[in-house]
Amino acid sequence: MDAKTGSIGGCPMGHGDGGVRALLGRTNKDWWPEMLATEILNPNGATNPYGEDFDYAEAFNALDYKALKADLTALMTDSQPWWPADYGHYGPFFIRMAWHAAGTYRTADGRGGANSGQQRFAPLDSWPDNGNLDKARRLLWPIKQKYGKNISWADLFILTGNVAIESMGGPTFGFGGGRADVFEPERDIYWGSEDKWVNEGVQTRIAPEHGFHELEGPLAAIQMGLIYVNPEGPQGNPHDDEGMARDMKETFARMAMNDEETVALTAGGHTFGKAHGNGDASTLGAAPAGGDLVAQGFGWVSGEEHGGIGEHTVTSGIEGAWTNTPVEWSKNYFRLLLDYDYELVKSPAGANQWQPIGQKEEDMAPAAWDPSKKVPTMMTTADMALKRDPVYRKISEKFRDDHEAFKDAFARAWFKLTHRDMGPKSRYLGPEVPQEDLIWQDPIPAGTKPSDAEVKAVKDKIAASGLTVSQLVKTAWASASTYRKSDFRGGSNGARVRLAPQKDWDANEPAVLAKVLDTLDGLRGNLSMADAIVLGGVVALEKAGAPNVPFTGGRGDATDEQTDAESFAVMEPQADAFRNYLPKKLAVKTEELMLDRASLLGLSVPEMVVLIGGLRVLGANHGERGHGHFTKRSGQLTNDFFVNLLDMTNVWKAVEGSDEEEYVATDRAAGHEVWRATRADLIFGSNSELRAVCEVYAEKGGEAKFVADFVKAWTKVMNAGFA
Repeated sequence: MDAKTGSIGGCPMGHGDGGVRALLGRTNKDWWPEMLATEILNPNGATNPYGEDFDYAEAFNALDYKALKADLTALMTDSQPWWPADYGHYGPFFIRMAWHAAGTYRTADGRGGANSGQQRFAPLDSWPDNGNLDKARRLLWPIKQKYGKNISWADLFILTGNVAIESMGGPTFGFGGGRADVFEPERDIYWGSEDKWVNEGVQTRIAPEHGFHELEGPLAAIQMGLIYVNPEGPQGNPHDDEGMARDMKETFARMAMNDEETVALTAGGHTFGKAHGNGDASTLGAAPAGGDLVAQGFGWVSGEEHGGIGEHTVTSGIEGAWTNTPVEWSKNYFRLLLDYDYELVKSPAGANQWQPIGQKEEDMAPAAWDPSKKVPTMMTTADMALKRDPVYRKISEKFRDDHEAFKDAFARAWFKLTHRDMGPKSRYLGPEVPQEDLIWQDPIPAGTKPSDAEVKAVKDKIAASGLTVSQLVKTAWASASTYRKSDFRGGSNGARVRLAPQKDWDANEPAVLAKVLDTLDGLRGNLSMADAIVLGGVVALEKAGAPNVPFTGGRGDATDEQTDAESFAVMEPQADAFRNYLPKKLAVKTEELMLDRASLLGLSVPEMVVLIGGLRVLGANHGERGHGHFTKRSGQLTNDFFVNLLDMTNVWKAVEGSDEEEYVATDRAAGHEVWRATRADLIFGSNSELRAVCEVYAEKGGEAKFVADFVKAWTKVMNAGFA
């Protein structure tokens, strides 16, 4: 198992006690039983108060961007008495806010990240690792109030982090807006199944003596409630150097960062600011989601006499600045880390941290609340890994000796961190979007929209090519169904199905795929391969009986040089219910994986139902598998799947030895075998909600609705991420 896939035993989802819990882990209600369940109103209308017609891109483009940045710059030194700024500068605080907004992104399913402003909602607003960031968001409220709908919270978090870096002399690479807010927690994200937070006496998600492969996918953080790793060491052990480096490397890799980016981000972020542990952590109150009404969403309020603010703040429990210049970009982080020996000490809050031995006074930091005093700097166990691990140390020494290389690496890594989940660069808005195309942005050359005559000519050639309905449908589905609404990756645009690694994925039946692609390439004329693949699906559906299937052209074709094969490898399907593909039994139920795949495709329940019913009769099963192919009219777009699934003349039973993944139907009267099916077929008759939709398509007169709905859902998938 490659740790970067975020999978365990080939399973891309977490496992647990079955049902929704297996997909979503602990819910907000589990953590905070008294939380008001506003989702009871969701069926009554959209949660976005701006309405379905609100165009955020249009609103952002009307923003006075220069004025906004000026206001953010002024905010950096406008210290407020209810949450005063360390060293008189909020910059480090806002960098942490932006980092933690973006740092939940994970490559395995593309979920998390800053894209929708989730840090405002539970559980993220109340994660231990996000302690006191509620105050950062309140400091930003007057600016959000001033600029209103022209800047989303999601964009404001990241832009504020950029301005914070710039205001302290640090390097940035650019900024792209376009993150539209949501107004409720994203409930399809699996954060883990644990019932305790970090530092509550529970083990990390892997036993310290074992490998990172034990971390269930698609998780990346090492414990519930952490963004990355425990800064004190694996499970708080400051002496586990090997485990600390292991956790950092694998966690950051699961969040799309390589070793050099990890070192640059850690060092660049810790060049600024301080950690907070100058008080008694046991006096802290509840997190925002569990606080009293009068707290108005403020969390972690200290019960100590001094109020637990300013000098007495407790957040991580670690206390002190990393450098002697905590509100200036400098070369000091690597100098202090590598030039001094360190000893283990305890913070006032009792946390493990490392202090320089024999530190010179000029290398000490100013006290945050009295610049006339000097205090020792510190490093966390995670920082010490950059010195103690051979791979990290080599990078650290390179950056110490070449500060310009460090500046460039940090700026680029910060940009990647804060933009990784935004999808293609075409979605970026604003005057500071970098011109350079970056490989992790999955660049695709602009396509040319073909004329109607060109489309018709290629359609006629494909129809006469001898390619079957099944082959054309499979190829189009393999290309388009990689799309993920979570981070806008994949999809038909770019035709990466013809490139490594997708062309070799088992789910795509490489030999069949190569034959179809080769044929289409010879027929496409001036059309891009991406358009030809989708057009092949259109031809297949029309041959199968669907009238006037819509087609939108203009896709481009990506090259191998524009494709980061390693980053696409994590998207390989371990199961695909739409193709009835399950090479081996996984820890999560097949039908739950089906829901997860449908969710990432942005499908509704009826869209998922109609697509699977249609794909079955069109012969889209992997490897010509006959399971769920409930029709005598193979290759025709009929409602036979639903009619025959709901036929009560059949009785189903599990095939012995199939581990409840394969079933056979026999005729009740005659006793002979009629159909074979998988869990991904029978769930549509077993689950009452899915069955209700199936009944609509199986009803007399439902055939026309089935065809129309299938074509609409199919076209949605084909155009996802493009049109």
